[in-house]
Amino acid sequence: MGERRDLDSAMAAAGCWPERSPWIREAMAGLPRHHFAAERLWRWDGYAYLPVDRAADPEGWVAEVYGTLHDAAITQLADGSPSSSLSAPSIVADMLDSLRVEPGHRVLELGSGTGWNAALLAQRAGSGQVVSVEVDSGLAAAARERLERAGVKAAIEVGDGAAGWPAGAPFDRVIATYAVEEVPWAWVEQTVPGGRIVVPWGQLGNVALTVAADGRSASGRIQGLATFMPDRAATGALAWQQIRGDGPAERKRPLTRDLAPLHANWHLRFALRVALPTARVITKNEGGVVTAWVHDGASSWATLDGSGAMTYGGGPRDLVAELDHAWTHWTEAGTPDYSDFGLTVERDAGQTVWCRNPSAGPYWPTT
Repeated sequence: MGERRDLDSAMAAAGCWPERSPWIREAMAGLPRHHFAAERLWRWDGYAYLPVDRAADPEGWVAEVYGTLHDAAITQLADGSPSSSLSAPSIVADMLDSLRVEPGHRVLELGSGTGWNAALLAQRAGSGQVVSVEVDSGLAAAARERLERAGVKAAIEVGDGAAGWPAGAPFDRVIATYAVEEVPWAWVEQTVPGGRIVVPWGQLGNVALTVAADGRSASGRIQGLATFMPDRAATGALAWQQIRGDGPAERKRPLTRDLAPLHANWHLRFALRVALPTARVITKNEGGVVTAWVHDGASSWATLDGSGAMTYGGGPRDLVAELDHAWTHWTEAGTPDYSDFGLTVERDAGQTVWCRNPSAGPYWPTT
């Protein structure tokens, strides 16, 4: 299959095969992506998701499966939005590398999806060493079938991933395939001291945590940038137009910043995500002119118009002012990279996001 070879070559050219984890490339070659893809995939045409069936459009289906190294293949929709996918191969490789799985490790995966990630983990950890928890019983059943066909022995259990899998604990490694805002304490509690937890945090970055020797906390740095689907239990946010409505802006004032970094600098975007956890920033660059749309998923919105050098906003929160304040804070902090940020989870104190030094406390001022 040419697409499969092309993807492997593209991963190599982009430096996406981790040097310290050569087993990942070998596992992906032995457990090809298309063996774990659903018979119906979904393609975004700019307006809606359209079905791509393997039987009706085999070439289109293969194109969706192998796409590019940074593309996920959508395998399920819920209310018109993606609810499960075959994750982008570059992101899968990056997270598996961050997990540092060794043969014989007991591994817990949260979010089975198609079963591909569980299969790759089992290839490394060993037969029967992986337990994967999936909330959707239909997805779980399909993943079991694919694993069986591939000759891979890994347990797929139906349950709420937030609870982990206490019946199989303790685990040496824990990995989640969906984004959470707060790392569930159950994941830390079910990991051995010195064990590692890799999880997409806040739908923008993935973090690798190491459990402390006393088991009362876990801490680690952001490893890379990636967008993952949120926990299904998360409250659904409103879309931009639902919040904006058709009425006039409540606030209007001149734009005082060059918006180019907001569009292109993902270190800035990550810092803004830390400072304004409920804000969603969307940008567009047309001919060097950037426009940004910001909303909080609930009641407040803002538009930063680079062409007219004006800002507009509405709702109880002044998102333009909040974004400006957070941007200034990032600049005054020395424009830290996303890899300078980290996360500490404690049994009693909850979750703290820090920058550069875990003992420095929260990155974002609380007052």
